[in-house]
Amino acid sequence: MTGLFILGALGLMVWFWISTLQAREQAIVIAKRTCERYEVQFLDQSVALESLKPGRYPAGNMTWKRIYGFDYSQEGVQRQHGRVFMLGNRLEQIQMDTAEGTIIDLAAERNKRQALLDQKP
Repeated sequence: MTGLFILGALGLMVWFWISTLQAREQAIVIAKRTCERYEVQFLDQSVALESLKPGRYPAGNMTWKRIYGFDYSQEGVQRQHGRVFMLGNRLEQIQMDTAEGTIIDLAAERNKRQALLDQKP
């Protein structure tokens, strides 16, 4: 019985690790494409996990809500911060801090609303 518990716990840890790596890789691609779209330089070619907490898909299933931070530069001089919000392996929202304020990528919001519409019977 103890062996089954240990095996189950080990399986959950491996699943969580793989899920986290997949979400991180997706966040890197999303951050890079967003920087290209706004014509800014994606710095360090990486993202960092800023927040991890339980969340729910629109259908009610449990998943992880992750926020990844990344840095970018508009003219190669000043480092600015952006964030990729992910629910499970799905993009929720992108935010980029600028001198004028925070840019929220509305394309991600449209995708989110479209996913809700696609799930309705």
